Amino acid sequence: MPHADRSPVTLIGLGPMGQAMTRTLLAAGHPVTVWNRSSARAAGVVADGAVLAGSAAEAVAASELVVLSLTDYQAMYDVLESVSLAGRTVVNLSSDTPDRTRSAADWVVERGGTFLTGGVMVPAPMVGTEAASVYYSGPSAVFEQHQDTLSLIGTPRFLGEDPGLAQLMYQAQLDVFLTTLSSLMHATALLGTAGLAAANAVPELIGMVRGIPPMLEVGDQNPGADIDAGKHPGDLSTITMMGATADHIVGASEAAGIDLGLPRAVQAHYRRAIEDGHGGDHWTRIIDGIRAPR
Repeated sequence: MPHADRSPVTLIGLGPMGQAMTRTLLAAGHPVTVWNRSSARAAGVVADGAVLAGSAAEAVAASELVVLSLTDYQAMYDVLESVSLAGRTVVNLSSDTPDRTRSAADWVVERGGTFLTGGVMVPAPMVGTEAASVYYSGPSAVFEQHQDTLSLIGTPRFLGEDPGLAQLMYQAQLDVFLTTLSSLMHATALLGTAGLAAANAVPELIGMVRGIPPMLEVGDQNPGADIDAGKHPGDLSTITMMGATADHIVGASEAAGIDLGLPRAVQAHYRRAIEDGHGGDHWTRIIDGIRAPR
């Protein structure tokens, strides 16, 4: 049941993520108005206590805080093009590029609203749990005004006033995530060429994924701080050593007849650093070539 002291929230976009956020807000006692281009998707959350608006304009009018969970930012324009945003805070939790996000913030402000960018860092089943976190950026005063409500979705982590920052962090996190998943499947395919079943290979490979954080965080060492300081002290994990490993992975993949796109991309990072005379530096030196590609 809605609590009298809980502010109303509007949720537009009822895919799995939007539905999960709606149920989380309802469970905390917030009155929630929902709208989706396909109204059939609202049936479940309406049964749980949400109110289905007859139009996007009606949904926006119902609450000062309007949360969007859409495919991308173009969907926001399509849905809200003819809707007044005066006095509304639009929190867009959709995915897109930082530049499009900044343009979207200007678009909302031109229509009388305020804008926060958000990036939800968990899948729908984890929304509202202790494991959930959400990056935000935009006007700090607006974030602080709605922080308590937004914290129900996941632990809020405010990055700054630039509306593109949260989107950039979201994409950076997924850069790591997607590359890891691709490497996991590439390694599974490599082992499969020798007859090792994926059921046996994947658990072994996940052990390597789990082992990476301890390798990076030895004692009080912070490789990010060294990168900021321009320091890449050579140790056992030198460019030359890691580059040789990258060469071997390419060779093994080529001999096995599997795709070479990912290992060759990694190999190129180390070859560039060696060509630039940094073979004795720590592997983090590859960031130079990534920052300034030829």
